[in-house]
Amino acid sequence: MKDALRDLISQALEKACADGVLSLERVPVAHLEVPRDPTHGDLASNIAMSLAKPAKMAPRAIAEVICERLDRSTDLLRDVEIAGPGFINFSFSDDAWRGRLLEIISAGDDFGSSRVGEGRRVQVEFVSANPTGPLHIGHGRGAVVGDALARVLAASGYDVDREYYVNDAGRQMEMLGQSVYARYLELCGRASEFPDEGYPGDYVIDVAKALRERDGDKWADAPEGEAVDAARSFGGDLLLERIRVDLAEFGIEFDCFTSEKALREDGTVSAATEELKKTQHLYEHEGALWFRSTGFGDDKDRTVVKSNGDLTYFASDIAYHRSKFTRGYDEIIDVWGADHHGYVKRVGAALEALGLDSKRFRVLLVQIVNLTRDGEPVRMGKRTGEFVELRQVVDEVGPDLARFFFLMRKADAQLEFDLELARRQTAENPVFYVQYAHTRIAGIFRQAEAKGVVLLEPSLGVAAALGNEDEIALIRTLNEFPEVVEGAAAAYEPHRVVFYVQRLAGEFHRFYTRHKCVTDDADLTAGRLLLVQAVKQVIGRALRLVGVSAPDRM
Repeated sequence: MKDALRDLISQALEKACADGVLSLERVPVAHLEVPRDPTHGDLASNIAMSLAKPAKMAPRAIAEVICERLDRSTDLLRDVEIAGPGFINFSFSDDAWRGRLLEIISAGDDFGSSRVGEGRRVQVEFVSANPTGPLHIGHGRGAVVGDALARVLAASGYDVDREYYVNDAGRQMEMLGQSVYARYLELCGRASEFPDEGYPGDYVIDVAKALRERDGDKWADAPEGEAVDAARSFGGDLLLERIRVDLAEFGIEFDCFTSEKALREDGTVSAATEELKKTQHLYEHEGALWFRSTGFGDDKDRTVVKSNGDLTYFASDIAYHRSKFTRGYDEIIDVWGADHHGYVKRVGAALEALGLDSKRFRVLLVQIVNLTRDGEPVRMGKRTGEFVELRQVVDEVGPDLARFFFLMRKADAQLEFDLELARRQTAENPVFYVQYAHTRIAGIFRQAEAKGVVLLEPSLGVAAALGNEDEIALIRTLNEFPEVVEGAAAAYEPHRVVFYVQRLAGEFHRFYTRHKCVTDDADLTAGRLLLVQAVKQVIGRALRLVGVSAPDRM
């Protein structure tokens, strides 16, 4: 409807120029926005004020010229008024809204999709937790943000790849190997010393048990270095597989898993390091190799190779992000925990040093989750030793509730996740409230069927019964959905879809308490069934866009 109104405004300006009333080098595209005050119409434009200088006329006079030449032969507009210094407020006709309702229903699940992405290739890398333990709730929030963003981008016409970067090399993996080895020796009845920086959770014992089930006491008498390597490799593979399973049960799949260890072994890391050397962006100091990140706005230079010859994680990250660019992505989006905020600038600096466009690299920082039960903090689990597992939360409240709750605030804002609230099947629970709207509409159609109501094909004749303020308000809200999705994709903010569907569900529930949908009036029943059909369709589409189910029964 915005596009149709923009066309009318452009035609009016062209007529004014042809009449010699306005003198413009070109006719601009009108900016339209929804007024804060609904009494000011459906859309407002400041185009008259923006043209005042080039047209050398007062804004209000320009607004009058536009309004006089608007084509009123269409059914689009009910009212047009000039406000203040030259704003133009537009109100659409009820017929226009009824026509829009039919377009929404006709579009089906495609309503909300667009081609604004123009097929541009985007890679979204998220979760990327080290395979040194189970996923915790912080990983869960990052997983949902990344997955929902990928879904929203795909719906907006982008070609999206989802990727998980496996940090399976370096100090943390060495600590995993030593931790598993120590627990393994204990299971074999041998003396062992648990490493000071080892992983204390009970899950390490589970890994050690699985290793012993596979290999018996084989590693108890093997050289320690070999045994630790075996424990590290086995533990990393087993924990990564468990991570995959947990994510799959959470409704999250990846197109690609990239191994840090493989990047080191196949020469990708050394190639990136050599390229930085050639361009003199690396220098030696006290036996270590440093990247001149201060030359790109970082607060200090960063180590790439330690004095003992070990690679830093930063060296691998430079090579990994370079490889993303070589794969031809137009845009690279990383979803990281907020504790990695200092890393953003240095990775961008490395990309610039490699001659790559760091503007194509974007990082979403996800803040921590405070897990509570009736407002009281939930204690960390003995099993992990450090955190509450994502699996525990999903097992208790289900994937739908967990996913929805993780998106109820902007990613960079801290989130309180109350387990008791998530379990309640009341209007207090926002997930239940939204899903119940979808279920309630399904119930309306079951009621209609039980009463022998014959559903009519959507048409302007059927929609003609709709016209009261609440009915038109619902259609207005439905009409916003494509812009919500497009805006969520453009701003990398999938939570916008959750905010929207909560508002739509609220409007429907209020409508339902005020108006019967299956009435004694056949025409009114047919019209309202058409309306709630569209509401159900959009709620379902919005929920699926964030990976949440839309049940017909609860």
